[in-house]
Amino acid sequence: MKDISREIRDEGIMRREEYARFEAPPREYYQQAIENVLTKIDGNLEIFQDKVPAPASYNLVYEAIDNIYWTASFWSGMLWLAYEITGDAKYRRVAEAQLQLHRRRLEERVNIDTHDLGFLYSLSGVTAFKLTGNEGAKDLAVKAAESLSGRYWERAGIIQAWGMMDEPEERGRMIIDCLLNLPLLYWASEVTGNTRYREMAYNHVCQNARYIVRQDASTFHTFFLDVETGRPIVGKTHQGFSDDSCWARGQAWGIYGFPLSYRYTEDWRLIEVAKRLSNYFINRLPEDQVPYWDLIFDSGVERDSSAAAIACCGLLELSRHLPLADSSKRIYENAALSILSSLTDGYTTKTVPHSNGVLLHGLQHKPKGLGVDECCIWGDYYYFEALVRVVKDWKPYW
Repeated sequence: MKDISREIRDEGIMRREEYARFEAPPREYYQQAIENVLTKIDGNLEIFQDKVPAPASYNLVYEAIDNIYWTASFWSGMLWLAYEITGDAKYRRVAEAQLQLHRRRLEERVNIDTHDLGFLYSLSGVTAFKLTGNEGAKDLAVKAAESLSGRYWERAGIIQAWGMMDEPEERGRMIIDCLLNLPLLYWASEVTGNTRYREMAYNHVCQNARYIVRQDASTFHTFFLDVETGRPIVGKTHQGFSDDSCWARGQAWGIYGFPLSYRYTEDWRLIEVAKRLSNYFINRLPEDQVPYWDLIFDSGVERDSSAAAIACCGLLELSRHLPLADSSKRIYENAALSILSSLTDGYTTKTVPHSNGVLLHGLQHKPKGLGVDECCIWGDYYYFEALVRVVKDWKPYW
């Protein structure tokens, strides 16, 4: 077992006592929410066949763009969820058309010098293979995993996030988002028998637990390691308020990412880390359960509904792995359902007919002023995933 030892102070079970008393809405409530999402997807089927939605909307409308950003696969993921929940072939047809865009992107090496190959090819190639047995999709995803493995620094034990490997400003940078890219490597190891992929992913998640997670269970967005020696250098932010604050979406990536690695490794320490991150996040939620964009704030700034949606999926995944004897199992599940209810009741575009997005009040990149108080395509995806998790025994695409 890798060393992830570091003193992490546990805040204990979250202070939101109301989660113990929370009563989940009836199944019909979630089914209606799914129908509202499907209505939005149906309106987008013709628009996004040979194009993908922009990362964030403009005036609540996604522009159709080429497949060039890290966010391109979330539309594919929404299509596969729609296909799985309805069985309607129209969603599969468009998802498979999108698969050709992902194949061309990898072959032409369009903006693939990034760890986000995991996002891009888990929700496209891996999912297509899992749901339909498409061998071509499987081969595509394995090739993506091989490309991702080229970003691994052996001595540092990490996958570099961005840029060319010799780029001085990016050399040795890992970021918490990458936890959602690791399932591509775990999966590729399973289907190919190549244990190297799994070892890379496991080493990386352990380094995340050791360095990105702070002693108080908050997280750095990014952390630099010396790639020649493995020595830790410094934690920095890229999208958070400051280097020592806690970016809400980053914390949500951790809440979801550590349990996903547990699914493949059965290293219980990853579940313990996820519980602590979850407590930190939940204890800083405002009354309506949707966080401000950085957890340092408790009022007066923009929310990030996409962070809430990601955390919701993470809490549901975490709860799934906790034994019945763990008193926090139901609490985390209720926390997820409470967040999901708040998003459903107050953060969707069901009363905004001109919008082709799903979740209001998302935030792409606050420091750069991008996608502020807009729909974000990953927020839409994770909200839909959370709803599907609640109504069926869903097998994760990750």
